[in-house]
Amino acid sequence: MNTIAVCFVCLGNICRSPSAEAVMLRQVSRAKLAHKIVVDSAGTGNWHIGQPPDERAQRAARKRGYDLSLLRGRQIGAEDFARFDLLIAMDDANAVALTEVCPPAYRDKIRLLMEFATRDDSRVVVDPYFGGDEDFERVLDQCEDACEGLLKALRTQLVV
Repeated sequence: MNTIAVCFVCLGNICRSPSAEAVMLRQVSRAKLAHKIVVDSAGTGNWHIGQPPDERAQRAARKRGYDLSLLRGRQIGAEDFARFDLLIAMDDANAVALTEVCPPAYRDKIRLLMEFATRDDSRVVVDPYFGGDEDFERVLDQCEDACEGLLKALRTQLVV
């Protein structure tokens, strides 16, 4: 495989999935694989199309050196199932929502992000939207852990 395209998916694409996108982009860049791994994010819902990530997510990310300010919410589209090699859901509800709109031939592309975690044994990335600052920090902790594992898994599939 010459390139791999990954799309992180949460409900509104303003908290968890843009955080995961920024974390993965940094890890891919540090691994010098930006020419091999394409990273994006989307939401299953349409409430935040065109909006920047939640300010609390941006603030937590900035503290760790991630910049979410240029990202904008978008809804997953039919073309995404063919375009991406992996659609990485943040939780079970998002995985179910993806499966419901995904053509059967592409359903094996849907995975949970926390499947790739090596230190955190949580099944899903917590939804911080109705929580406090500590919940946004926890999302970043989970994304950093799981994206490390995801990058390791992707390296085995790349022809470098």
